[in-house]
Amino acid sequence: MANPSILILAGDGIGPEVMAEVKKIIGWFGEKRDIAFDVSEDLVGGSAYDAHGTPLTDETMARAQAADAVLLGAVGGPKYDNLDFSVKPERGLLRLRKEMDLFANLRPAQCFDALADFSSLKKEVVAGLDIMIVRELTSGVYFGEPRGIFNEGNERVGINTQRYTESEIARAARAAFELARRRGNKVCSMEKANVMESGILWREVVQKVHDEEYPDVELSHMYADNGAMQLVRWPKQFDVIVTDNLFGDILSDCAAMLTGSLGMLPSASLGAPMENGRPKALYEPVHGSAPDIAGQGKANPIACILSFAMALRYSFDLGAEADRLEQAVEKVLADGVRTADLMGPEGGTAVSTSEMGDKIVAALNASL
Repeated sequence: MANPSILILAGDGIGPEVMAEVKKIIGWFGEKRDIAFDVSEDLVGGSAYDAHGTPLTDETMARAQAADAVLLGAVGGPKYDNLDFSVKPERGLLRLRKEMDLFANLRPAQCFDALADFSSLKKEVVAGLDIMIVRELTSGVYFGEPRGIFNEGNERVGINTQRYTESEIARAARAAFELARRRGNKVCSMEKANVMESGILWREVVQKVHDEEYPDVELSHMYADNGAMQLVRWPKQFDVIVTDNLFGDILSDCAAMLTGSLGMLPSASLGAPMENGRPKALYEPVHGSAPDIAGQGKANPIACILSFAMALRYSFDLGAEADRLEQAVEKVLADGVRTADLMGPEGGTAVSTSEMGDKIVAALNASL
């Protein structure tokens, strides 16, 4: 049988630097664990625009559709700020999400014990934190029609439409319930049913899916603004949160900072199963392209490495190997190894991007 395929789209800014460390990890699994992947690479975002005049070519899109998993680094940078909206680097990422129909965005917020002091919240509030936000990714206000800036009388008006179908809500809910069954068996659905008709429909559909298909999972409902407050007040009350595209964008960034550093946060975007049973999938760190530190060896590769751990778990059904990789990261952090973003008042051993990757590979070797 052919090896599972991975398409790497390193992208812009620090994307190529952090992805280089992921390639070390992929190589380690092939060499030490006899888990080989067929890896190919291509361009996305600003790098694709520079080469082809578009942030994502049709050929790259086709390769992404055919891959068992796509690993993406980051897109964007100030040199592209004045491009037309249609060819900005971010449009490449949005096209991947839309055409691969990646409707469920999984954003974990996990606080490693060694980094509990890095959160802006008290240590006892975040120590041991492990929550998952499931954000609907292909509908809602970011994609609804009509949209645009129009003339209305003697002034302009900006319009975006919040639109959801029952089926779009139901599949996001199922993704959350399935995840909860593998975790703490608890889901909190967040919307604004008190002021938005789309929120009323969201709550009704999530409840219906629960009652008919997942009655064993504990379900609660919460208004999204209260959810933001509760994430800061006592985040460990949550296990899995499911919400729409706009609220998920905001709430997942809020949850991200509970952990202390964007450089630690992975994500997965999953779609429907392909013929081989694996879901359409794209994995990427949350941190963005960070052009201010690109090329300096300062970037933290852990979020990108943990994104590959999510690929091991959700695309390749290698949960034990994902655990091995996550434990290697935790061991390195516990030993006080730090990239620049993780250097606090207590100090630690400062390392470059490449050295952090080497330390994690060494910890993987020690796990054998």
